Amino acid sequence: MPRGVSPDEARTRTRVRTTVAELGPVTAARIADLLGLTGPAVRRHLDAMVADGVVEARDPRPDARRGRGRPAKEYVIGSAGHDDLPSGYDELALTALRYLAQALGPEAVTDFARQRFAALEESLPGLTGPLPERVEALVQALADQGFSASSRPVAQGTPAEGLQLCQGHCPVQKVAEEFPQLCEAERRTFENVLGTRVQRLATLAHGDHVCTTFVPLEQVRPPARPPAPSDQQDRQHAQHATEGRRL
Repeated sequence: MPRGVSPDEARTRTRVRTTVAELGPVTAARIADLLGLTGPAVRRHLDAMVADGVVEARDPRPDARRGRGRPAKEYVIGSAGHDDLPSGYDELALTALRYLAQALGPEAVTDFARQRFAALEESLPGLTGPLPERVEALVQALADQGFSASSRPVAQGTPAEGLQLCQGHCPVQKVAEEFPQLCEAERRTFENVLGTRVQRLATLAHGDHVCTTFVPLEQVRPPARPPAPSDQQDRQHAQHATEGRRL
């Protein structure tokens, strides 16, 4: 608990930090609204956490600038904040993966990364329904596994309309910094679960403030698969036989 902070304030600060991790980039006003707190109280906690490096303030995204006046700052988890959040088995995992790569080669690490996300795919079999509902199911599954996740619509009413899946905290960030195969395996898992292509825009492992994945609403369906040659031949034989009977 920070010095000079009461237990109640410490709990409130933890709630604010958790909200930033789950929804960042997020404004103080949005946090206040979600947590039922006053704007000044939230900003006081945010200012203290900015000073400690737990969160970082930055200018809002261009698509979030609306109306007149000075745009509100948005907050994301800072380096100290990531260290405070659960990080799992970083050192053990790094040691094991380094040994795996040295003993069996980089393909072994790729196979391990695929296996790691196999459980996530198995927990979401055969998702159906509208794409936003599938994305929300994926967000919940990620949250259950320790990935602070959320989604928001972007570019509404344009050809580039879609959903942005954000992860403000990654429990294996330190490992993924050295082994990007984990990020790639996660992206492929998203595609398999959602049944559509996705585009990774940013990752915590590459130094960004949040992992961001774009899910387009305009889905490109694969072309219809032509019938196998044997099927075509069977139909031709049947057609010839029918013509023969007519004669």
